[in-house]
Amino acid sequence: MKFKILISRIPEGYSEGSYNDRKYGITRTDFNAGKSLKVYAEELGGTDFISLNYYETRTGELLKPCEMPEAKVIAFLKEVKINIQNT
Repeated sequence: MKFKILISRIPEGYSEGSYNDRKYGITRTDFNAGKSLKVYAEELGGTDFISLNYYETRTGELLKPCEMPEAKVIAFLKEVKINIQNT
């Protein structure tokens, strides 16, 4: 799976989006000329969150969810709808 393509749908910096009928504040930070990325999303007015690190290595992609199942992170990346007005 091309995780970087999914992550690149989220603008660098702060944005807002919706997932599973909930609103999230989302922060994407890029490091090492885009070869490593951090995404943290927090449900606005709720308790859910998504946290992940992504690394581009010589041998491929590495997605590292932070203390949550990889399936939850992948579902979020696939289904989140970014609010263009708040980017």
